[in-house]
Amino acid sequence: MDISPPSTAHRRLAQLARQRFVDGLCAGLPALDKKLLDFLTELMGRTGTVRDMQLRRDAWMGYQTRHKAWVELMVRGWRGGLAQQSAPGRTAAMPMSDGLALVGDDEVENRILASRMALTVAEQVGAPFDAVRQRTQHLEGRELASSDILRPEAQCLRLVEQWLEAGLKRDDLQLVLDPLQRELANLALAQYQALLKLYDEQGVAVPNDLRARVRRSTATGVSRAGALGPESGGAGLAAHSAAQGLPPPHVTPFPHTVAAAAGSGSPLVRARQRAQGVLMQLRRLLTQPVVAYDMVQPQPASAALVHALSAERVEADLYYSGMATLVEDYSPQAVVHVTNVVRERAAEFKKKASTAGEKAIIEVVALMFQSILSEDRIPPAVRVWFARLQVPVLRVALAEPEFFSNLTHPARQLIDRMGSCVLGFDASAISGTALEAEIRRIVQVIEQYPETGKRVFELVHGEFEKFLARFLTERQATSRIVSVAQQVEQRETLAIQYTIELRALLKDMPVRDEIRDFLFKTWAEVLAVSAVRDGPQHADTAAYKRAAADLVWAASAKPHRAERAKVIQQLPALLQCLRQGLALIGVTGAQQDAQIKLLTDTLADAFLSKTASISQEHIDAMVKRLANLEDFISDETLGDMPLSADNIELLLGIDASSIHVIADNGAPVQEDMVAWAQQLPLGVWFTLDHNGASAQVQYVWHSQRKQLHLFAAMDGSSYLVQLKRLGAYLQAGLLTAQEEESLTLRATRDALTKIDANPERLFE
Repeated sequence: MDISPPSTAHRRLAQLARQRFVDGLCAGLPALDKKLLDFLTELMGRTGTVRDMQLRRDAWMGYQTRHKAWVELMVRGWRGGLAQQSAPGRTAAMPMSDGLALVGDDEVENRILASRMALTVAEQVGAPFDAVRQRTQHLEGRELASSDILRPEAQCLRLVEQWLEAGLKRDDLQLVLDPLQRELANLALAQYQALLKLYDEQGVAVPNDLRARVRRSTATGVSRAGALGPESGGAGLAAHSAAQGLPPPHVTPFPHTVAAAAGSGSPLVRARQRAQGVLMQLRRLLTQPVVAYDMVQPQPASAALVHALSAERVEADLYYSGMATLVEDYSPQAVVHVTNVVRERAAEFKKKASTAGEKAIIEVVALMFQSILSEDRIPPAVRVWFARLQVPVLRVALAEPEFFSNLTHPARQLIDRMGSCVLGFDASAISGTALEAEIRRIVQVIEQYPETGKRVFELVHGEFEKFLARFLTERQATSRIVSVAQQVEQRETLAIQYTIELRALLKDMPVRDEIRDFLFKTWAEVLAVSAVRDGPQHADTAAYKRAAADLVWAASAKPHRAERAKVIQQLPALLQCLRQGLALIGVTGAQQDAQIKLLTDTLADAFLSKTASISQEHIDAMVKRLANLEDFISDETLGDMPLSADNIELLLGIDASSIHVIADNGAPVQEDMVAWAQQLPLGVWFTLDHNGASAQVQYVWHSQRKQLHLFAAMDGSSYLVQLKRLGAYLQAGLLTAQEEESLTLRATRDALTKIDANPERLFE
């Protein structure tokens, strides 16, 4: 886009546009404020741990006290940003500088947090903002400054600064980040659309030349990693990090921030930002009116192109109908052949295309598949089948612009999941496996499915996830470990739940402390182990539940002779049941004798006690409640479980020598790392550094509560990791993904690199 010297009228119009934009933002602040207050009020009412509920209440009280001051400061801050643009050519408050400058930690944190918010806002307002930016630059004859109030990151930075200036906490801002950035995006979107209407009324328009836009990154001195420019919230500057959270490169959300180079926030968040940056770059490349993607609205494909795509589907039907007599070639030479087919097929499609937009989309998809097919870590057999997805993906890309901007588009998710699961296998290891057969089946379904949109990808993606859950644990050794691990979690969950219920049952009963401790710390474990081994309604489990009630009654005061006689009569059977239960959890020998002696001494004291006894009605109610306890217990607010190889071996009666148990050890771990550990996708390959030895492992299973996670190596060894320890390993870099980013994201990046170097290829 050519930028000519601005006239006074043009500058005035640009400043008027900013004035209206800021006025609109400020006018929407009361509604935004109410949304946050409602959110915090609703959040405070949710159940959770004591710590979480206290944090939510503190956040609500803090916002109640200071929200009016924050709104006033926001108005002042945004209008202050407007004042900075009042003088022509005035330098921004946050200048883009090639030099380095030291900044304070608080300022760094503010900018990092603002950049994250700006990324979400920019994603929602992308096309309207881009149009406003271009027209404003056309009026003023210069690029928008990095601190221009029209930019999402400038708005977000001032929001963060004023939040802290009002005395609100940064942690509380993190708590309301989702609704805040969502409402801010809606507010900003409405203002950008209003500015476009103003510019239309004033006849402000600029030519849209995709070729010039593609070259712009070179002309303005922005590298490919930062080709998005400041309007992306800085995401493009960090665009080569790992999708699984590898250590970030030394880049910053804002180019002039030096101290932020070390990064902040969870690797998962940073990885998402970088991935979004790449997709935003691609979307902006394809959202120009000249390529028929104006305002990301899809346009019908040309008739000749539709006919060519339909012919490919007919060819696929003929191909599969004759497969019974064909011998598939999965050699490296076959991969080279299908790569050439992808290139030739794209060239033919581009000849049929009638618009520049169709040609650009065809080229981008072809480049993505060339990148996928060149990934030699994917076995040739799988790459051959991936090649056949070019046409179905192209149909989706032509009809659904979100394919280029949505990381969770079903077509992307499917290819990424299949790719991530096969990267750890060589050709011989995957050939003839159920995984190869499933990938082949999925491709056949997609090619022959009557619908051409994302619906088919949604269906087969769901089927593949179900298949994966079975396939990853189908080996006998792995299946056995999974069964054991499930029992471990079930046992620990039940032990916690039995303890909670016993505490509730004994809350108002006059029960001695020795008996309480025994029931809470020991007998709850007996009940849990018996329920896991034999079932909650088994005769032994029922007997242990009855023994708990009998022990409570026997240890209470016995002022009447008949009651004392009854205790003496029942005591041998009760003690025998207690010994049997203790043996079940490995308490034997002298340790068991000491425990029984403590209980019998307590029972003897009950004979001499003159306090009130527990009524038979209370005991009967306790027996009834314990008998059907599983109908009442829930999975809420459960704590962490103990885990060790000894637990597995002693409690479940198996040899645990083949399992590397990595249990929680109390090491400090950030909460966002624990959250990241809970989001790891099954099938992904990692490098695990455990006790100085490095192993290539695949993530194959997690328990229902996600407290236990299993990784399997090709040599048959397995690693059972507890949740917080898994977060600690991720935090320390002891567990790292073998893939720096997802397959389609890397393919997108490769495609953009080729387009940067040779923009003309989009239209040839």
